[in-house]
Amino acid sequence: MEPLLQKLEQQLAALPVTVSLSLPGGRQVGPPAAAVRLEFQDWSGLATLAAGQIGKIGEDYVEKRLKIEGSMRDLMAAAAALLPGSPVPSDTSWWTQMLRRARSMASHSPQKDAEQIRFHYDVSDDFYALWLDPRRVYSCAYYRDAGMSLAQAQEAKLDHICRKLMLAPGERFLDIGAGWGGLLLWAAEHYGVQATGITLSKNQHAYVNRLIQEKGLQGRVQMLLLDYRELPEQQPYDKIASVGMFEHVGQANMPAYFGKIHRLLAPSGLVMNHGITAGSLHPAQLGSGMGEFIGKYIFPGGELLHPSLVLRDMAVSGLEMVDTENLRPHYARTLWAWSDALEGQLAEANAVLAKTHGEEGAGTVLRAYRLYLSGCAMSFERGWIGLHQILATRPDGNMNTGVLRGAQSKYPFTRDYIYR
Repeated sequence: MEPLLQKLEQQLAALPVTVSLSLPGGRQVGPPAAAVRLEFQDWSGLATLAAGQIGKIGEDYVEKRLKIEGSMRDLMAAAAALLPGSPVPSDTSWWTQMLRRARSMASHSPQKDAEQIRFHYDVSDDFYALWLDPRRVYSCAYYRDAGMSLAQAQEAKLDHICRKLMLAPGERFLDIGAGWGGLLLWAAEHYGVQATGITLSKNQHAYVNRLIQEKGLQGRVQMLLLDYRELPEQQPYDKIASVGMFEHVGQANMPAYFGKIHRLLAPSGLVMNHGITAGSLHPAQLGSGMGEFIGKYIFPGGELLHPSLVLRDMAVSGLEMVDTENLRPHYARTLWAWSDALEGQLAEANAVLAKTHGEEGAGTVLRAYRLYLSGCAMSFERGWIGLHQILATRPDGNMNTGVLRGAQSKYPFTRDYIYR
């Protein structure tokens, strides 16, 4: 045990923030007034900490085998420094890739996807409302100006997407994975489109339909409880958005997903795919147990792909990428805003969750989300994961479509229109 404690003392001394450990039996390691304090209930956690298995340490915290005191920002600074190396995977073996693809296929049936979506998004509407912006936009904000608040940056993001899609009055607009309706309603109210949204979350479906009634948007906006695979294709959409959704599709289903979008999109139409992307060319979870933590407590079945692989599957489906933008630092700031908002009202969050999960379950969910939000903020800051907006078109084959000969779509092949 002493060699392990000596190793830990050396590791703690090298961290960018002060950390102290309280061991079973009462022994203390590290400065008593440290910024971050870890209290272990059993000895096994010490070896996990020394090995830099951050995800496992997070699991110990969620399951109450470990107590943590200190700010989430300080905790994440310490966690990043404790890692033995980059958590971005680099496994390229054929067998490993085949196993991942097989797991992906098994994890993404329509029924399984519905269960996994509801596991996360139906935790509690009131809980999400505590730390999201008033529109409950649960995706990367766009800090067009550095001084923007979270609410302003989310509205800027909604408008950024609408501008990129060149939405116009009367167009048929589809929002795949519409969440709590932020983009769906913004597009209808500000751009006059005929908007259809789909979700697998029962809570989100009910919430958005209430908003449609309250805003008097019946006949212009509809929200359906529907899997994307079940969308009818008889009447195509002029514009399609998928925001924060394709992370749930799975690597094995990506060709079918973009194939479905191609069939749903009218010739010369535009589609925006906004989603989290992997920092590695080889699809896999983040290492050091972090991917396993997210899969167990937050996003079961979630899979991330490198943008190059996304572009490949889009191209195979017949979609042409016309613009790609990396918003990775924007998501780091968004997540820290969510994390700070949650940290500022932990008692209220616990009370809200207790209504649907009971006192014990509420504590488990709250501890998991504290680590999830701050851990993801750290991951985006360090480039371990990214966020890409990929704009694509379905070419119509007509050399005279568009403002430039050969455009074959409504896209003008300049960016000026986005920022005017």
